Amino acid sequence: MARRAVRPTKAEPVRPAARARASPREVLARLKAAIPEPRCELDHRTPWELLIATILSAQSTDRTVNAVTPVLFERWPTPEALAAAPPAEVERVVHRTGFFRSKTKAIQAASAKIARDFGGEVPRTMEEMLALPGVARKTANVVLGTAYGIAEGIIVDTHAMRVAQRLGLTAQRDPARIEDDLRAAFPRREWIALGHRLVLHGRYVCLARAPRCERCPLNEICSSAELPPHDTWRARARWEREVVESRGAAAAATERPKEAANAAPGARRGRAQRAQRKPMP
Repeated sequence: MARRAVRPTKAEPVRPAARARASPREVLARLKAAIPEPRCELDHRTPWELLIATILSAQSTDRTVNAVTPVLFERWPTPEALAAAPPAEVERVVHRTGFFRSKTKAIQAASAKIARDFGGEVPRTMEEMLALPGVARKTANVVLGTAYGIAEGIIVDTHAMRVAQRLGLTAQRDPARIEDDLRAAFPRREWIALGHRLVLHGRYVCLARAPRCERCPLNEICSSAELPPHDTWRARARWEREVVESRGAAAAATERPKEAANAAPGARRGRAQRAQRKPMP
């Protein structure tokens, strides 16, 4: 009797395991130890300066914005002055922050509306903030929370988004929905500080391309950790505190000797190979 051929069946697709959700209480406790005094790293003196700096920070770095805004605010120190400035001159000043034409339009239009509709004062409600040109929820949360201490929401920028996703605090990709998940997970009294903590943690530890997992105080409760933890979580929290307070300088100092040690064997081999290629006298 002829054996019946068996048609191969398609393999079932391998589905990734569901990401574990870190405990919000534990996340908060560890972030508080690592970043006890969270802050916005955009230099400013007034709510209006913070608003303009935050708009300029889109697709740019705080360091670049902080280098640009002193010149900007020296030349145009009020919303009225900036709104009336020649756009070409403003564009030259903010050019380094990228997308300078659209940013110039946004900061001038926002300044004009503040001068015209709000008596030169940045408004204090989410609804009014969102009516300003160039302002979405992230910018509104930065200004309302940092300048006025008003907890209308949680800052969700690219850093905070990445941290929340890696910790399993959200499975969303849209910033507004991620904010909804975070607001549901954490008490309102923590919203302002938590937003800054997530941003700073993502900026200095939970990096996009090479996260410092072995140094991260959240390592044990993060299902996305790529390396085993180094030392206790409290020791790692102390390290992160130094890194944040130094705006990253402490991390560079820590990693430089390691990089030099790793490069040393290659450098020695390179010198030896060059020596072998030298002509004999």
